[in-house]
Amino acid sequence: MTQRQEALKGNITSAMRQAARDEFLKPEEIQKGIAKGRIAIPFNPLHKGSKAIGIGKGLRVKVNANIGTSADYPKVGEELKKLRFALAAKTDAVMDLSTGGNITDIRERILTECCVPLGTVPIYQAIVENKMTPDGMFAVVEQQAKEGVDFMTIHCGVTRKTISQLKKHPRLMEVVSRGGALLMKWILENDRENPFFADYGRLLEIAQKYDVTLSLGDGMRPGSIIDAGDAAQIGELKVLGELTKMAWKEGVQVIIEGPGHVPYDQIVGQIKLQKKLCFGAPFYVLGPLPTDVTPGYDHITSAIGGTLAAYAGADFLCYVTPTEHLGLPTPEDVKEGVIASRIAGHCADIAKGIRGAKEWDRAMSKARKRLNWGKQIELAIDPERARAIHRKRKSKEKNVCSMCGEFCAMKISSEALQ
Repeated sequence: MTQRQEALKGNITSAMRQAARDEFLKPEEIQKGIAKGRIAIPFNPLHKGSKAIGIGKGLRVKVNANIGTSADYPKVGEELKKLRFALAAKTDAVMDLSTGGNITDIRERILTECCVPLGTVPIYQAIVENKMTPDGMFAVVEQQAKEGVDFMTIHCGVTRKTISQLKKHPRLMEVVSRGGALLMKWILENDRENPFFADYGRLLEIAQKYDVTLSLGDGMRPGSIIDAGDAAQIGELKVLGELTKMAWKEGVQVIIEGPGHVPYDQIVGQIKLQKKLCFGAPFYVLGPLPTDVTPGYDHITSAIGGTLAAYAGADFLCYVTPTEHLGLPTPEDVKEGVIASRIAGHCADIAKGIRGAKEWDRAMSKARKRLNWGKQIELAIDPERARAIHRKRKSKEKNVCSMCGEFCAMKISSEALQ
């Protein structure tokens, strides 16, 4: 039984109880959210040692960190280090996007150490291992499900029709999704429909069997703010909405993936449109990035867009690192990406009134008023960095920082008012 099947029967699972505890909610609220399709718990029972988390409406915004090898950097040791950095920075989920080395071995190593939900993009392994037949693609999906993968990005919405929309209305940057581009190439070269769309029922059977959450991929997401909201992007979104209803009918949980590069003034509208077209399913966004001119700082750009997207209703933020558009991230880049997205998510949580969000800030303000540096560092979103800066720039004056020293406003005002 999948989490959705249990929820539809009115049953509360241990995973639902765990998610409820983390959100300061009643288990019944999680169960009802899953039954309505508004919440998903990516939790494959075969992924041993993984913690169940809830993603969706009324819950804290979650953050995902991407790791994975490439042909140029195929060493699993470096990816395991990135995994540890991501977990230490408190990412909520991880995706293994490996395309170099022994992909199965790498994934198994990551699964063993990963204590949060793990996602993959099966088409990557299919192309690397030359399994680009319909049977080969589905075999890779089932293989990964058997190993314990919790959620999978499947680009079911890249179809003959959406490709025709792309041709009819040319873009500045065409297709920037790697999985989307691979499937588009396959469709055009083989003159056949996308197997994941044409035989969607087969995909649902696998997902239902292993309780894998389908993260319906945005293969037509815009890679430039110039292309945002075009016919191909919206056409794919409409397809994903119909596929969502089919998945729910079979007891399969769904997350919808979204853009991408979107101008700031279009972010709210795009989030609302997704929620409408996909019937309120949890929305998973890459960024979004509201400008294209920030190589080296795209984690900041992503946080700016991510805050607004999450406030408007996005539920799951895929991190962006400083090396986005430039190269494979280092472990340090991974940490920066996670922290930036966590800041974005937390800001949105405060604005949405998510339970427990403002209390964290209240505790920090109390510690600052009391000039309690130890407590401030403990409450910081990145205690390690806060501690390092404070030690390096410690004031000669007791209990104040080196910015104001004896002229500390909080010290002066507190003494004056007393």
